[in-house]
Amino acid sequence: MTKKLDSVNWPNTHADFASLLPEVSGNEINGLNETEVRKALPFFWHPHDQHEFGELATEVVNIQRRSPEITEHYSREAPRGPKIIKKAANCLEKTSDDWTKIIKHFALNNEADDIRITNMSPLYVYEGYKIDEPRIIVIGVTMDHDELDKIPASLTNPASAVEVARQYNRAARVCRELTNFILSKGFEAKAWAGPFASNLNMMPAAINSGMGTLGKHGSLIHGEFGSSFRLSAVTTDMPLICDEPRDIGAEDFCASCQICVKVCPPGAIFEEKQMVRGVKKWFVDFDKCIPTFGEALGCAACIAKCPWSTPGRAPKLTQKMLNRRKNKPTN
Repeated sequence: MTKKLDSVNWPNTHADFASLLPEVSGNEINGLNETEVRKALPFFWHPHDQHEFGELATEVVNIQRRSPEITEHYSREAPRGPKIIKKAANCLEKTSDDWTKIIKHFALNNEADDIRITNMSPLYVYEGYKIDEPRIIVIGVTMDHDELDKIPASLTNPASAVEVARQYNRAARVCRELTNFILSKGFEAKAWAGPFASNLNMMPAAINSGMGTLGKHGSLIHGEFGSSFRLSAVTTDMPLICDEPRDIGAEDFCASCQICVKVCPPGAIFEEKQMVRGVKKWFVDFDKCIPTFGEALGCAACIAKCPWSTPGRAPKLTQKMLNRRKNKPTN
């Protein structure tokens, strides 16, 4: 695996990207080595005047805009779903179980590949932002892994970056269609779509909903899709039944797997868990990652080469890891 990637012509980070790194460390802003639990601060994908990485973030966006294939998916004409409608005056009365089945059926028939629900937590909202709705519907859409695996992306060969943009659009369409559906039933609903960030910190909400487990590469691992998927979400006051977090055995797998560590071009992935905002978890060195991320139009090496991302492999790995744990002798 490592030999295969060594033959890839990874770009050298432009001095322009490195020179735009501010004096403050991104790891510090993200809470590396902090022992107290707190909300995440607005960061790289938030509006560029809200954090110290704004100039670098602008340059990362600008280099992608030099590719017509990528720009097509991020333009105003891109198919990112309908305009949001006004909420109906009266709520339709159904049980929580009925509404849960209805909205899951609706989403899965409107381009979603997975949909899960969890209750809101203050920790799912970025510092300085506000969300009033008590529940979060997390939506997952898969990527075409063959396209994602065409790394590194470049302005002459942007295939993997185009696939990421395409699926962000699909995720946006799902959450906006679902938002309008919920509004039409008389409940509050707000759509949250990437790639830019706003109020909702989707990652911890997605983990708690059972959408995925945090992998060593800092992205989610899904029990069926591996790491080859994207998220969007809807917050709502519709009465719904929450899903539970899922154990797919990825924690045990990541503890001994080194593939993402070895394939990461700038060596940004920590081999051991780190203390981050009061929680010990997998962490990626932002200051090392982001210049290469920008130059490679999104990089994606770690999720493309993650063993869980190979189509059809994640369910088998889940079963293998859970069986291994069950059969492990106890002292």
